[in-house]
Amino acid sequence: MEAEGETVTSLCVGEPDFAPPQCVLDAATAAMIGGQTRYTAVTGTADLRKAIAADLKSRKGVEYNPVSEIVVGNGAKQCVYQGLLAACGAGDEVIVPAPYWPSYPEMALLVGASPVILETSVDDGYLINPDALDKCLEEHPKAKVLMLCNPSNPTGGVHSTELLTQIAKVLEKYPNVVILADEIYERLVYTEDGQCTSFASLPGMFERTITINGFSKSHAMTGFRLGYLAAPERFAKATSVLQGQITSCASSVSQAAGVSALNEVDESWLENNVEIMKEKRDYVLQELAKMDGVSVSVPPNGAFYVLPDVSKYYNGDDTQLCLDLLKEKKLALVPGESFGAPGTVRISYATSMEELQTAMTKLREFLESL
Repeated sequence: MEAEGETVTSLCVGEPDFAPPQCVLDAATAAMIGGQTRYTAVTGTADLRKAIAADLKSRKGVEYNPVSEIVVGNGAKQCVYQGLLAACGAGDEVIVPAPYWPSYPEMALLVGASPVILETSVDDGYLINPDALDKCLEEHPKAKVLMLCNPSNPTGGVHSTELLTQIAKVLEKYPNVVILADEIYERLVYTEDGQCTSFASLPGMFERTITINGFSKSHAMTGFRLGYLAAPERFAKATSVLQGQITSCASSVSQAAGVSALNEVDESWLENNVEIMKEKRDYVLQELAKMDGVSVSVPPNGAFYVLPDVSKYYNGDDTQLCLDLLKEKKLALVPGESFGAPGTVRISYATSMEELQTAMTKLREFLESL
């Protein structure tokens, strides 16, 4: 539609609508002018790995050796895939809680493993139920990895420290299961304390957790393609060997920008963005609550997504709903079926308030016309 000159209101994209901090842009410019344009070590520059290790220790309470336990990649997505390659293979199973980021089950298949979908409940805010996890692992002895996206894409759900501790207690019974903790949204949390506990910080979990994080969501550096993996040496070493044969190092310029993001960006800049995102979340929830047949049982406390239930329309066919919505109102949403959550739609509120107001009006008018 846009290629044909039509204006489409889109709440599909999972990236912040604000620009990176000026110091990050300045660092990238300085790196280019200063000649930091060559290959770095496969695992990343020493400066960036040290900055990552310091940040994880000070904020998350987990201590990694920057020389041997951190691997910088071309975006967190590459790090997730390489983490899976390091942790499992052909004949293994990967537990993927639903709703899920669509890449998780596909990546499991790419490494030769079989994805096992662990259903969650809307009444629980789509968070992992420890008893259901226990049952799933008991029934799937070939499981080698648990995917844990916290905060969640697509739900925005945040697992509390208490719930994570209960999940860790279950995992004690299954020592061969590695936890791939995708924590890319952990700087976007709207609870009172604004905290998101790192799974690796829980008792007994460090040695079996591969933590994924990056700069795309927290610092709006999506185009820089910069992420990292932090894990015990056996996993980090395996992923560095893999990366050496896949892409080699991440961009040297992006890495210089990453150092600035961790060492120079004031905490108030991040906190301000969280407040702005929370206002947008609250607005979307307020508008959805006014729409008949649309429900959000548990308000999301993180990331920048809402996954409302719209199953009362189209007999639960969320894909057709989104197609007609796009055709009739030129409003683009993502069908929940894509995330293993039929009967829902994913709304990204990482856009301007004006765009959100337009989108909510279009959605309300569309549903009222049915």
